[in-house]
Amino acid sequence: MRIGLLGTGPWARMAHAPALDGHPDVEFTGVWGRRPEAARELAALHGVRAYGDVDALYADVDAVAVALPPGVQAESAVRAARAGCHLLLDKPLAPTVAQGRAVVEAAAEARVASVVFFTTRFQPGPQEWITEQARVGGWFTGRAQWLGAVFTAGDSPFAASAWRREKGALWDVGPHALSVLLPVLGDPRRVTAAAYGPGDTVHLVLDHASGASSSLTLSLTAPPAAAGAAVELRGESGVTHLPEATDGPVPALTRALDALLTAAATGTAHPCDAAFALRVTETLATAEALLRDGTPRPGAGA
Repeated sequence: MRIGLLGTGPWARMAHAPALDGHPDVEFTGVWGRRPEAARELAALHGVRAYGDVDALYADVDAVAVALPPGVQAESAVRAARAGCHLLLDKPLAPTVAQGRAVVEAAAEARVASVVFFTTRFQPGPQEWITEQARVGGWFTGRAQWLGAVFTAGDSPFAASAWRREKGALWDVGPHALSVLLPVLGDPRRVTAAAYGPGDTVHLVLDHASGASSSLTLSLTAPPAAAGAAVELRGESGVTHLPEATDGPVPALTRALDALLTAAATGTAHPCDAAFALRVTETLATAEALLRDGTPRPGAGA
């Protein structure tokens, strides 16, 4: 599979480009970025072509990996799908439900595969745990804490990200928490949200289709010593906790590439495809609207 990279920021440099360059079953073809000089620099590091015209890149590849802000990603993904490119996307899929739905529809119409990189879902231990808890069932409640120190650590390469500054933890780490809870407890029927705590800290309570409830605490403003992720489930089988992820982003992205290759070859949708990512986006948008105007709203699955 010939694959191109869209994006030249820190995530593209530290995760996407090394994963594409090191994968034995893909041909890393080239890089396009909104800053041509950054695209040339990143392409030179990996010995590939820098593209000034994104449509020329689409014409030369079978797939694209996207490391762009959510709004730009959504527009680019629609365009790439219409050009016949399979899609390796990042979370969140899009900043609005309408943009996310456009990606799903474009991929379906073009019959291209999509995989969205929810990092935890491509870590072996956590993914096995998620699969097992979905099989066991009988859960009464779940609790997730996804706490980052992007805005407090002082050395995060993502602290200057304009979209993270605007959207905060809800849209940055919220997708990670939801990618763990939804496969186990089902889509939300109702959502409540409140912004209590320092900075961008938010709290969500979800009523899931299974009848279970869950609570989420999300922040990018945690003290560095308090940063980390934890998920707990309680139900008929007792209490269980999400195992810690042990691999870095490059091995996880390599597995996401494997998943895209399989989905493209078989025509079978991956569990973390754009349609699943749209359901996550619907929940985030519901919570965002509630935080904005304080009016209770039904969840994405209602």
